[in-house]
Amino acid sequence: MEFDVQFLSFFVIQTDGESADSGKRFKHFQTMDGEDYEDSPLKDFLTGEFARIVKRKAERNPASESVPTKIGRFRVEPGYEMDSNPDYNLLQRLRSAEDAERFHSIADELVRIYMDTSAVRGGALIAVQATLSKLFDQPFLFILKCDFEPKIARIADERSLISTVEMAISARSMKSILYPHMPEEGMMDSWEVKLHQASHARYFEDFLKFVSYERPLPEVMGEQVLEMVQQYMEDKWQDDQGHLRKEEEEAVEIWAASDKRELLERWTPEQVFAASAVLVEQKEDLALSFKLGGVQVKGLLSDFGKSLHFARHNGRYVAVLEGDFFQFERGISPVELIHPPELEEVMKVIGAEESGTAVPEGDGAAGQAQAAASAEDDDVPW
Repeated sequence: MEFDVQFLSFFVIQTDGESADSGKRFKHFQTMDGEDYEDSPLKDFLTGEFARIVKRKAERNPASESVPTKIGRFRVEPGYEMDSNPDYNLLQRLRSAEDAERFHSIADELVRIYMDTSAVRGGALIAVQATLSKLFDQPFLFILKCDFEPKIARIADERSLISTVEMAISARSMKSILYPHMPEEGMMDSWEVKLHQASHARYFEDFLKFVSYERPLPEVMGEQVLEMVQQYMEDKWQDDQGHLRKEEEEAVEIWAASDKRELLERWTPEQVFAASAVLVEQKEDLALSFKLGGVQVKGLLSDFGKSLHFARHNGRYVAVLEGDFFQFERGISPVELIHPPELEEVMKVIGAEESGTAVPEGDGAAGQAQAAASAEDDDVPW
């Protein structure tokens, strides 16, 4: 995936001190056409970056609000076209510039707008118009931002050994805007723009004020679950407006608003399977994570009812995971050496301490542990 650069403008942004608002200024260093770019050190610096930006995966409904790569859509009032959106107009004018002077003029305007955002940091901002000629006649627009790298040094001479490199930049942490978005190879969506930025700062979201983003997937799915719960409540109580219905509605409302929710125990397994199937049909790899006691479990919603089961036994909650093999990583532990007992043996142990029931020595997993503890020293390999 090789891009042919038509025009490129290189700017340097400087700020005095750590605050982005202190002494902000920028300087235009050079605007070049395709021929100049071919002979420029920038070509080596940016080799592979354009293809990497295009191929970088981004979910329309991301896993969280803070993901680094997002897909935005130009926001317009009902009945209006994209050319009513200021952000679209700015990017489109830069994308369609036909000579280096025009490209520089619009890029200068873009940088001035960017300088007014809250996330400005010192570094290089590069605007590029480039064509993927094997697939498209129309060019793409790349806006690249490289922050200054602190504490960069190079070997100097025998006397001083090292010297500080002023205004060093690296492509390693490059932020980028790609317009238009390429959802798949050979497809171009003029309504969409792809942003890549540090997750802790909104480098470009502040800049593109008239671009909207889809809500995170957990929020969307959670809303669907609450709609299912509401329908369940309607079916359960129908025309009953008594205090029992009100109490249950309030309990569900409190549960839904909690950051750390406990098991609600309202639906049968069949109802849970049916509701899960609706969500999994929309996204097969929908995550499911929970804590049982102090143990964190992460899997997929599609695992529930197949390789993951919830149950109660002797007054305790139980999560049963099944599979063909175990796999361990990192540090080796004694657990990896166990010859697992049958599930029936383990079930005898669950809840035994809480109920005060003694486990006979040698019976179940706890009994095996007791037997091992009371064994003679020469019965173990160490």
